[in-house]
Amino acid sequence: MNNSKEVPDCASGQAPYEIATSSNCALCKKECPSRDVGLKLRRAGLRPTRQRVDLARLLFASGDRHITADMLHEEAVRQFLPVSLATVYNTLQQFTNSGLLRRLATDGHRTWFDTNVSDHHHMFCDEESSIIDVPADYVTVERLPPVPEGMEIARVEVVIRLKRRAT
Repeated sequence: MNNSKEVPDCASGQAPYEIATSSNCALCKKECPSRDVGLKLRRAGLRPTRQRVDLARLLFASGDRHITADMLHEEAVRQFLPVSLATVYNTLQQFTNSGLLRRLATDGHRTWFDTNVSDHHHMFCDEESSIIDVPADYVTVERLPPVPEGMEIARVEVVIRLKRRAT
């Protein structure tokens, strides 16, 4: 499959995206999920290729979520989307670089991605490999270490690690 092909507006597969102000399909004049995702990608500076759109649909269709590349690849396979794990990793990196995703530092075993790019913190449960959002105003940081010369703090992320209580 050629990754550089642009995605059509709707399932009919006949017309490429145009930059538009509405989410209506140029072909069928109805709401079009492909156009919504395509516009989101274009606004982030990314071309809406078929694989990017397919993966973005999976990522953003169900609201804010935390996901790994392996989890997204499994979802794609279940949806019969022809995409390799390497493409999933590359796409997640592109989405992160363009500001559509946020990479989470939870542990050295997996890289997690968050579709919620607003300022907030996380609770991470090691045993269940689950992540819970914590609103930014629930955590206060009283004191930060000095920043090296020529650097500035971009953001402060707190990860609260959880474990089950011994019974």
